[in-house]
Amino acid sequence: MVKFYNTMSKKIEEFIPGGEKKESINDYPPVSIYSCGPTVYGFAHIGNFRTFLFNDILRRFLKFRGFKVNHTMNITDVDDKTIKGALSEGVSLKEYTARFTDIFFEDLKKLNIEEFEHYPRATDSIDAMNEIINRLEKKGLVYKDNNSIYFSISKYSDYGKLSKIDPESIKSGTRYDTDEYHKDDIRDFALWKEISKEEPGWQIDLGYGRPGWHIECSAMIRKIYNTTIDIHTGGVDLVFPHHENEIAQSEAAFDEPFVRYWLHAEHLLVDNSKMSKSKGNFYTLNDLIEQGFSSRAIRYLLLTAHYRKQFNFTLDNLKNASQPLSRIDNLVLNCEKSQKSGEIRELIKDRIDKLINDFTSSLDNDLNVSGALGHFFEAITDFNKYYTESNFTLEESRIILECLQKIDSVLGIIFFKEEKKVSLSEQDIEDYIIKRDNAKKDKNWDEADRIRDLLLDKGVVLEDSKEGTRWKTV
Repeated sequence: MVKFYNTMSKKIEEFIPGGEKKESINDYPPVSIYSCGPTVYGFAHIGNFRTFLFNDILRRFLKFRGFKVNHTMNITDVDDKTIKGALSEGVSLKEYTARFTDIFFEDLKKLNIEEFEHYPRATDSIDAMNEIINRLEKKGLVYKDNNSIYFSISKYSDYGKLSKIDPESIKSGTRYDTDEYHKDDIRDFALWKEISKEEPGWQIDLGYGRPGWHIECSAMIRKIYNTTIDIHTGGVDLVFPHHENEIAQSEAAFDEPFVRYWLHAEHLLVDNSKMSKSKGNFYTLNDLIEQGFSSRAIRYLLLTAHYRKQFNFTLDNLKNASQPLSRIDNLVLNCEKSQKSGEIRELIKDRIDKLINDFTSSLDNDLNVSGALGHFFEAITDFNKYYTESNFTLEESRIILECLQKIDSVLGIIFFKEEKKVSLSEQDIEDYIIKRDNAKKDKNWDEADRIRDLLLDKGVVLEDSKEGTRWKTV
């Protein structure tokens, strides 16, 4: 039974796509998921990618469990930041956002994040925004101030059910919305904004202007799914006001539930503090790659903590990420070089069954990936032990590799392919191995580990055996 913590109910609930329980997973319709994506005005940082990796693991796990998935991530290509950036560079909004959209998709590929079914742009969904605003206007829930259109929270009685915030407790001066416009009530939020002469604009039935931030996601969800969706994800910082406002405008407009399950990922800290350029702890993906870290190690580290727990990112933790990855690579190497014929030992069959069951049970429980990784590495230790006791037969290697491929359909870290920035000759590798052997003889374990990790970052996996140190490229 798959269960998720639903931010709306504040409880862990059984996951039932479509809201109606079926006899078999195969009987469910595709799981509809909407994940809040990037605002394309600059490079995404590792805090963003922690959330994007959570979306990836969620998607991969649902497929692992047999569900079909219909997944959307929006591209916010019009808001205050994108417009300011385009104006400062003297280029069109489309040209400015296209550049950062391309960079974003390149980063997703580097981190082995699966491609989703839909990536709608806000600027392609003006028609859907117009429909929602018209519906709200007919119900008397909007008002105009100059040329901006606002949602009136005082006229909507169900506001605050996601964040559990009482609208009456919000006072003037509270940062409630990012809109710097006149309002009848500090609590209200802009659906459609008045624009200055140099800003891009669009014509809708109620006026010329540009969309407010919150209406964009509601419109894209409606345009793609046209009904209640199963899962909406995002960072915890989006619960209020963004997701709260999405619910208000969507449910008021269409008189049906907006989302069945709300899943939110916690913040990422860097060196135990909030990421900030002024503190020097602000990292993009390319920042880390240019420092010599592999995108595989970055992916692994960012998915090790449960998505609902704050995660403290450090460069030391990232350096250490190569060690568990090398354990995986050594097992794959042992399997690939096995040539012995023979039957499959029962203890290997039983260990594979236990791994799959334990791995699945952990992820069934609110996507507990840290628990699943614990079971996985326990099995890696056992498999390597079995290999030491007696080399794998060809059939044993086959079923272990099939098991690893199944596990990796969720984790995406085992058979990870990435371009290596620096290549080494065979002689270079052999020279490093000699240096490492000498370090081990001198009991300089830190230096030996440093050389092993250095080679791993360059795509070379070392395996220590009775016959000496062997290596392979990955």
